[in-house]
Amino acid sequence: MKEGIQAHNNVLDLIGNTPLIKLNNITSKMDGNYFAKVEAFNPGHSTKDRIALYIIEQAEKKGILKPGSTIIETTSGNTGFSIAMVSILKGYECILAVSSKSSNDKIDMLRTMGAKVYVCPAHVSADDPRSYYEVAKRIHNETKGSVYINQYFNELNMDAHYTTTGPEIWNQTNGKITHLVACSGTGGTISGTARFLKEQNPDIRVIGIDAFGSVLQKYHETREFDANEIYPYRIEGLGKNLIPTATDFEIIDKFIKVTDESSAHTARELAKTEGLFVGYTSGAAMQGLKQLEEEGEFTENSNIVVIFPDHGSRYMSKIYSDNWMNQQGFFDAKTEKGASIEYIK
Repeated sequence: MKEGIQAHNNVLDLIGNTPLIKLNNITSKMDGNYFAKVEAFNPGHSTKDRIALYIIEQAEKKGILKPGSTIIETTSGNTGFSIAMVSILKGYECILAVSSKSSNDKIDMLRTMGAKVYVCPAHVSADDPRSYYEVAKRIHNETKGSVYINQYFNELNMDAHYTTTGPEIWNQTNGKITHLVACSGTGGTISGTARFLKEQNPDIRVIGIDAFGSVLQKYHETREFDANEIYPYRIEGLGKNLIPTATDFEIIDKFIKVTDESSAHTARELAKTEGLFVGYTSGAAMQGLKQLEEEGEFTENSNIVVIFPDHGSRYMSKIYSDNWMNQQGFFDAKTEKGASIEYIK
């Protein structure tokens, strides 16, 4: 008797259980043992697959989502792609309000996945009617039968990582993790993962990566929202100009800020040293590790897990474009650019 065909029902079966990969070359002169949780191995190439599937399925269980419903969300690109992917397979319409800071690669991907996309100006206040937050709210109010995911203020954002990412990391490290390092945007990834891990071992240090131009680090330290901290920056999916309730600031031990330029170079360095073609925010996470190590955060016995949120293919027109890097002033005479191309005629 022949065995059955070994196949997954659809791509949603592949969400989660992403690999933990040891970082060797880029960390060779750093104290500690470094491991990357590489979320690009999700079928939608980012950690946002986890929250898209979890939140949508929770809404289905509660009867909030019904056949013919429209899902609406605010996104810098990755969450939108994941929601569009899940919507295709579950039969929902998808409308996305996207920041103009998102790469053209991301926006094109969203359109390809059948989502209707509204591109909103990035450098306006959160309560400006043109902001992607307010545009999503307006479209939700105008669209009968719609559901607004609202990842920045949705407790389920954290729950998705509490039930998946946290247990995976605990099991993959056999409980030997000493530090969790992750970028903080909506805060769901770092907060949900940290909540699970600290329940297992409260001594695990949790460190968030923030961007210059974002309010998160100062809010964590003072519990004060300082609008003077806000100014334009280039990294997508990291930092915020508001305080998301999907961030549990109590469970995060420390924040550290990274620059646009250093994060871009570090992402490219990961590709050249580890063979990991990861996104801009992953470069920011790795840059944060470097700075933390320089500050003496780690010892030779530390076991550090850093979350790399997405894949480099979404940044071909940005950090992996020498032209874009030049336009930002990120290259100088000492900076190594991409490998040369020679055309044979």
